[in-house]
Amino acid sequence: MAEKLKDHATLEPLLANGWALVEGRDALAKDFIFKDFNAAFGWMTRVALVAEKMDHHPEWFNVYKTVKVTLTTHDAGGLSELDVTLARKMDALAV
Repeated sequence: MAEKLKDHATLEPLLANGWALVEGRDALAKDFIFKDFNAAFGWMTRVALVAEKMDHHPEWFNVYKTVKVTLTTHDAGGLSELDVTLARKMDALAV
């Protein structure tokens, strides 16, 4: 089981790259906007493969070219290193 982050300092690079802390939750959120639906769906597919390998799945919502993502580790009761790792991979795949 993943452990809840004790220090949010590891989040600073993510916060500088468009991620935000979710008010009222120990979670991160970011909106990814792509060229069109195909680009958004292709990115979601690539992220889904990574998430499945990690056994760590995002909360996300897609409308046309926008994907709204929220990351938290439910088993840990908040943010964990899994969320930091998945956020970094999502950013890398969005380029």
